Amino acid sequence: MARPPSPGLTDAELRVMRVLWERKRATVGNVVERLAGPHTLAYNTVLTTLGILERKGYVTHEKDGRAFAYLPVVDQTEARHTALSQVLKRFFDDSPRLLVLDLLGHERTDAGELRRVRELIEQAPPDNRENSDATRKRRRRR
Repeated sequence: MARPPSPGLTDAELRVMRVLWERKRATVGNVVERLAGPHTLAYNTVLTTLGILERKGYVTHEKDGRAFAYLPVVDQTEARHTALSQVLKRFFDDSPRLLVLDLLGHERTDAGELRRVRELIEQAPPDNRENSDATRKRRRRR
């Protein structure tokens, strides 16, 4: 029985997309060459992966001599946002607050990183900031 298609990027798809984001345009051969190393993907695997990425809407292709050149349609920032939205929905009940609390509660965070998080909160759009201000006030009361 075939595995259902993943709406986000699988590990192999992400590896291929990273090459396309870096190069902006690449043939299957270019991708295989760039991914050469201990976990090299076969030419046919890369070709299949690019076909899947095209069906998902992440890449497009154009004729390049006798080959096709693949170009990213979705940029890296948009792919990150999509992946993060999926994680938020699946594991954190669509709550950025729960995600941040989990990260800060389980990961080692230095003072510089905490300062940067505070700056990002202060720079958040007003409607988002009001929610974080209310959360902060509740925490102070405890």
